[in-house]
Amino acid sequence: MMMTSRERFLKVLQGEMPDRVPVTLFIQDQGHFLNQNYPHVDPWDFETLQLKVIELQKQLGADVFVRMLFGVNDPFFIHFGGLNIYRQTENWEVKTVEHQNGNTRVLHSTIRTPGGTLTQEFSINELFPGTYMYARTQKPIHNMKELEIAIQYEPSMPPEWPAQVKARVQKIKQAVGEDGIVGSWTPHGPFNNASLLIDHDELYALFKMDYEYYEKLMNFAMQRILPYTRAIDDAGVDIHCVGGNVPNAMVGKRNYDKYILPFEKKYIEFVQAQGTPAMYHNCGQVMALVDSYKELGVRVAEPFSPYPLGDADLEKVKQQVDGAYIILSGIDQVNVLQKGTMDEVKRATEKAIKIGKPGGKFILQPVDFLEYGTPIENVAAYVRTALEYAAY
Repeated sequence: MMMTSRERFLKVLQGEMPDRVPVTLFIQDQGHFLNQNYPHVDPWDFETLQLKVIELQKQLGADVFVRMLFGVNDPFFIHFGGLNIYRQTENWEVKTVEHQNGNTRVLHSTIRTPGGTLTQEFSINELFPGTYMYARTQKPIHNMKELEIAIQYEPSMPPEWPAQVKARVQKIKQAVGEDGIVGSWTPHGPFNNASLLIDHDELYALFKMDYEYYEKLMNFAMQRILPYTRAIDDAGVDIHCVGGNVPNAMVGKRNYDKYILPFEKKYIEFVQAQGTPAMYHNCGQVMALVDSYKELGVRVAEPFSPYPLGDADLEKVKQQVDGAYIILSGIDQVNVLQKGTMDEVKRATEKAIKIGKPGGKFILQPVDFLEYGTPIENVAAYVRTALEYAAY
């Protein structure tokens, strides 16, 4: 009997064999490919944008997978980093000054506490109408003293936040119905979160140079987001998308396993504690960490980007993983889907699904979100070709 898309996804996420490989798309819920197809939708109307993600995938014949980022990760610091400037207490006084620099809106925040003053900067760059790039352009923590100030005084999650998130998730989940699943960009893994609090150059050396400071930072980076993670889980998402791209294979397997994996594993255990699977996202170099992700204990890993986006060889990944976790991967969304011919899309799709399909535990998807300027004809060809070879 043919399964619904929801049944198909859930079967795979449970480690069981579905009727066919789920064939889905990664469409970011603001800007990019979504803005290309719906240019008149308000880019700040997150609910409408997420409904359009559903509509577009259904029109293309894909199994729907909505990754909720905007509206769930609100206020932005939960996902995009920095300290909480959206809530004040008598010991946490925030003043934010906003200015425009060309196409970039810059928010400079000063946080005054009894222990001292912290500053941070957040920038929103409009690449073209309706599509934005977000970045923490000045990190708030530079030393142990500033870390201790943040630990002692940063306000906790607002009490009304869980109910707000649940209402948003349930509305989108109802709209998806049996046509697929709803995931959330749940707060990142600890190393990713730490990279949004201190400069990358310092973080990559910190575990060797000052482990006491590093350990305290990593624990803070994890503990401060646990209430948000649990609230998102209680909201009813089907899967948690967890960022793990900053500690990619560039750090080396030995360093990852010794200094990063223990913290990431502890967080993944918390994320999956109530049974909802986590999907660990590393869109950079990955081949040296394929076995490390077995120890991580994550249910799904993605996206295993091929060269030149990353260093993954899907055939080798499939052999090496050997069913230890579910692989979500597919074709290059830039050099094939966006820039390639339709024949190149078809060949790449056929190759990817034939590699990933044997033995199950595989979801086919372009390896990252669809870029602005991707021909919808190429996306349709990807879906059609995948469905030709998807049945078990």
